[in-house]
Amino acid sequence: MILSGFSGAGKGTVIRELMKRYDNYALSVSATTRKPRPGEQEGVSYFFKEEDEFLQMIQRGELLEYAKYVDHYYGTPAAYVDRNLDEGRDVILEIEIQGALKVKEKRPDAMMIFVTPPSAEELKKRLTGRGTETEEVIDARMRRAAEEAEGMEKYDYILVNDDLDTCVEQLHQLIRMQHMAASHQKAFIGEIQKELLALSYI
Repeated sequence: MILSGFSGAGKGTVIRELMKRYDNYALSVSATTRKPRPGEQEGVSYFFKEEDEFLQMIQRGELLEYAKYVDHYYGTPAAYVDRNLDEGRDVILEIEIQGALKVKEKRPDAMMIFVTPPSAEELKKRLTGRGTETEEVIDARMRRAAEEAEGMEKYDYILVNDDLDTCVEQLHQLIRMQHMAASHQKAFIGEIQKELLALSYI
């Protein structure tokens, strides 16, 4: 499951609350070529790689998506995602629109959800309310949000984060419903088709 949204939409808070309430979710861990910061753990915060190792991962097709930001590479290792899926967890990829579309190309059955506040005014209020960023940074984030809004229609669902509790439960229900999609029920469909064929010739 791919989760994107504007900076200030509350994606991180929604994901943390979802994982606190339900134990069947896993948050994807990205690989990066930047050095660990104090307190960051290998395999928890990131998978820390040397640049040549990261480039080899690209060549071997081991990343679902990747990008370069400020001289460092970041990407989503397919192996980590697949291991958690095999163990029965729903994996959440918190990534930007460009990365989300790259993952969707490789995994067409991935559900894409975009998180947004109820209005642009509310988004600006939340960014200002953090009290950690200058007016210049807030304006840059608002401009970035206007650009990102152009891609919202490419997502399967738009999730309005007005009330945290409601938003978390809606997200959980969307993911549960996705399990019932025909594209995720191929084994069951094949089995019942086989049984029906067998019984129809008795």
